[in-house]
Amino acid sequence: MQMIKETCVAIQTLEDEWQREIEMRYARKRKIRYIDNLLDEFERLNLVDEGDVPQDLQTRVVELVSAERHPAGVTNFAALTISEWMETLYDVQDTLMLPLEDEERMPVRGRG
Repeated sequence: MQMIKETCVAIQTLEDEWQREIEMRYARKRKIRYIDNLLDEFERLNLVDEGDVPQDLQTRVVELVSAERHPAGVTNFAALTISEWMETLYDVQDTLMLPLEDEERMPVRGRG
């Protein structure tokens, strides 16, 4: 009976770990999509030769960069050009995508 309890605990532990891993993957993918949307907004500004970045867009990028503890978080954002804003977002996005590439090589539960 003890062996069955230990097995059940081990299975539950693995299930919990898999669930946390799946949640982390989805959270990272949602952030990447969010960054894509921000980049799209910058691209639209770029297409109309807009020099000024709207304050709400600046705020969202600064919050994201700060939350990700990206080195650009200490930059003077007010002085950035649109292309520099975009480069910062691409840098953050790259750091999020690297773990996804590693995960593609990992076996997923339920697959052989």
